Amino acid sequence: MIALYINWDFDPEIINIYGFPLRYYGLLFVCGLLLCMHILKGIFRRENLKESAHEALFIYGIVGIFVGARLGHCLFYDFEYYSKNLLEIFLPIKINQIGEIKFIGYGGLASHGGTIGLVISLYLYSKKYEIKYLKILDLIAIVAPLGATFIRLANLMNSEMIGNPTTMPWAFIFRKVDNIPRHPAQLYEAIAYLIIFIIVFTVYKTKNIKLGNGFLFGLAITLIFTMRILIEFVKINQVEFENGMKLNMGQLLSIPFIIIGIYFMGNNLIRKETK
Repeated sequence: MIALYINWDFDPEIINIYGFPLRYYGLLFVCGLLLCMHILKGIFRRENLKESAHEALFIYGIVGIFVGARLGHCLFYDFEYYSKNLLEIFLPIKINQIGEIKFIGYGGLASHGGTIGLVISLYLYSKKYEIKYLKILDLIAIVAPLGATFIRLANLMNSEMIGNPTTMPWAFIFRKVDNIPRHPAQLYEAIAYLIIFIIVFTVYKTKNIKLGNGFLFGLAITLIFTMRILIEFVKINQVEFENGMKLNMGQLLSIPFIIIGIYFMGNNLIRKETK
């Protein structure tokens, strides 16, 4: 049985040039974003939206996701530390006790914060380019699960967000962490999000399904955060204060997103029936 376990011992750094590391996390994050933008380009053409609006979406999207994800991590998961080290929220550095500065990259990003940041940035984007807000949320919702897939693969390469110990034959031994066979929780999420992408994209492409603005957004966030809650049960806690909690921070933060998603889907279907 032990021979079936997967020994995972990847170095998170691909290359280090004069103290500036190129990491798998950043590479996969960018690749996922570029693939999403490529798919969105075809969707924008199908929806008869301007190419200039598609090009600008990249900037709005990456700023919203990154700022929101960074602030989300600092506020939701490690507020005590970052409230005393405000500079490290905004700069990819760590300052030790004797004042030495080390470049470490942005190690803490939270998906819930990234979602909130993206939703806010898309509101500004919709006003600037005069696209209905719910419409652009729907279009982004088509590719968002695919982007989330790449992020979880990046977590896998970092040997972070690991699962609880298990004896399942597909268990991973994360050598950078310990020698215990564990659930590859990052891989579970990546597969789940890829399936959600296929579902949402198929609903969008199916011509005989007529849905109003907001339904795809509701469908995507409901499925994504439902899976997040379920998979969290086989993950180790990310921060110490979660120990002893029946639901961890990731699960608690997911509940409002599911409620919002169900509201958008239900409201859409109700309005459709009353027409």
